Amino acid sequence: MDFITILKQKLRAKEIRVLLENFFSLSALQIFGYVLPLITLPYLVRVLGVEKYGLVAFANSFVAYFQMLTDYGLYLSAIREVSVHREDKQQLNKIFSTVMIIKSILLAVSFLILLVIVFGFSKFSANWELYLFAFGLVIGSVLFPVWFFQGMEKMKYSTILNILSQVIFTLAIFVFIRVESDFIYVPLINSLGFIVAGVLSLVLVYRNFGIRLVRPELSFLWETFKDSTQFFLSRASVSIYTSSNAFFLGLFTSPTLVGYYSAAEKLYIAAQGLYGPLIQSIYPFMAHKQNISLYKKIFKIIVLLTIAFSVILILMSGFLVDLLFGADFQASVDVFRIFCIALLVVAPSQLIGYPFLAALGYPKYANLSVIVGSIVHIIMLAILALTLYLNIYSVAILVCITETVVLILRLYGIKVHNLWK
Repeated sequence: MDFITILKQKLRAKEIRVLLENFFSLSALQIFGYVLPLITLPYLVRVLGVEKYGLVAFANSFVAYFQMLTDYGLYLSAIREVSVHREDKQQLNKIFSTVMIIKSILLAVSFLILLVIVFGFSKFSANWELYLFAFGLVIGSVLFPVWFFQGMEKMKYSTILNILSQVIFTLAIFVFIRVESDFIYVPLINSLGFIVAGVLSLVLVYRNFGIRLVRPELSFLWETFKDSTQFFLSRASVSIYTSSNAFFLGLFTSPTLVGYYSAAEKLYIAAQGLYGPLIQSIYPFMAHKQNISLYKKIFKIIVLLTIAFSVILILMSGFLVDLLFGADFQASVDVFRIFCIALLVVAPSQLIGYPFLAALGYPKYANLSVIVGSIVHIIMLAILALTLYLNIYSVAILVCITETVVLILRLYGIKVHNLWK
């Protein structure tokens, strides 16, 4: 075996090792991110009750729109830029500073919009503290440059800090939330955990990576903003057809129904989180190396595992809901079963999206698919609301329809460009 062959094998082994390291870091983050809330959730729903838990879920869905706005697609575009320029410290300083400046401006705009809505409409002003406390989640997400760690493929830093924030939240819930009227403090506790993690992450970026804030040219700021727009439309569309469900239910039905729906959705999101780390770690890897053969192997394994996992979840749905939420949440069982069907579509769709299509230079299909899906979703939500068919079951079925539309459009992109060679 010659020197060149040995060198290639070592480089390939290193690439896979980096991919696995980031996968396990993201897996640890996802496990803690979903296990810790599932520890507090049974306690919260029993102390707060279905209605107050629904109010908290409604507030979270409301501020999710502002998280979407402050992200502005910068998450995905910044990962790509950091990944490409990771060896150029000067360029990294410029990228980091630009992203943080844009996010800070969008944060200020978001807060002004929040104040107008909260104090301008009685449905929000009745619990104005709840929404202001929940806005801390937006501040925390702006401060935390997870896109930088992911682009550098150093997710262990992000993992440790995220776990720290969630441990703080978990402990604080048991200490400070004692009676139903304490529901107002749940988003405050959650926000403080994220803000602390965000501040510590900036310290890490400064000390461990030597990143410094610089003054980027206005032209570079504008170009970065414009470049992120294509990703913003996609990310915004995803937020619209995920966050809008609880939000619409809160506007047109009752906090109790929001509570039932959000409980089932929590389990659905936790199930998605099992393959989420792989998707997040594949994207920068594929953008950098474009190893299609390795990707195809991972894709087949994940799809097969998802099928088996979905069947198991459907069979255990009644037990899981009763264990985590109690007998008062039986209405959530069938909603969760519908979500389990959606998992069969979501897994391949997410794997095909940014980790494959965008990484290979065809982001328009990944972006356009969710934009179209979002339009379909919002139109159908409006129709359901106007025809009085808006309920927890019809919304869950609509999620399945929307995700199927997204998958079909992404498969079309692969077929058109013959990418699945």
